[in-house]
Amino acid sequence: MPLKRGEIHELSIFLVIVQYRSFRKAADHLELTASALSHSIKALEARLGVRLLNRTSRSVAPTAAGKALAEKISAGLDLINSGLDELNGHHRGAAGSIRINVLRDAASLLLRPVLPVFLQRFPNIELEIAVDDHFVDVTAEGFDAGLRYGGTIPEDMIAVPLSPPLKWVAVGSPDYLDRHGRPELPKDLHSHDCIRIRTGRGQIYKWEFERGEERSEIDVPGALISGESDLAISAAIGGAGLSYCLEQLARPHLAAGRLEVVLSDWASFGPPLSIYYSSRRQLPFGVDALIQVIRELSPMG
Repeated sequence: MPLKRGEIHELSIFLVIVQYRSFRKAADHLELTASALSHSIKALEARLGVRLLNRTSRSVAPTAAGKALAEKISAGLDLINSGLDELNGHHRGAAGSIRINVLRDAASLLLRPVLPVFLQRFPNIELEIAVDDHFVDVTAEGFDAGLRYGGTIPEDMIAVPLSPPLKWVAVGSPDYLDRHGRPELPKDLHSHDCIRIRTGRGQIYKWEFERGEERSEIDVPGALISGESDLAISAAIGGAGLSYCLEQLARPHLAAGRLEVVLSDWASFGPPLSIYYSSRRQLPFGVDALIQVIRELSPMG
């Protein structure tokens, strides 16, 4: 049965209250009085025959039934908004705006080479790129999509690979290796200065190696910790220690002789870089267009 206008209004009010967890803040957002919101919720609860909100003098929180209803309403509104965005895109000649949260490495390897072509083809799309190595909830933070290593993407997201599997290598400068020797096995790294990695989730990353069926995971020692690849690679070039990085980032320095790969027969392959977005929303036109340009140009092979 189609909803009446008043019922849609009540459901919208309910969703805003759940989002703000406050009648006062929801009232300010909707430019209504808290009393009016309270009457609307009481009417909605009476009609549905179930309590939707637990209210005290200090807090407001959805009941189990209220939480389930809010999720359904939110999903429905996301679908409606996606439909309107898509319609606006067609109406305005694929105009609109998209926001993407991107790893620094992904920005360098995937986006930088394709942006000139994308902007030339889609001049009416406003593209905002936030470069951030910290893990963020892209949906909660208002982004249309994120770009991360495949193994770090939440399971409830749709992930689209945009690169081949990634090759990770350990590298050092010739000067450092002449002074400290070249490790022959992953366990030899325990006697080296290593530039450790702080991940976007805050953990220290254990270096991973594989050779055939053999696997090794090393909690390497080292006084320098970095969450940024360019800084770690620069430090390795300067002789500060060994760095563990994507081979593609180290490739120019390997070709120029500034770095050497160590443990070359133990190189590790990891999940590709992938763009991801909420499974509850249709893919915005601009994100789909960016995916197609990256796939066409294939900057990482």
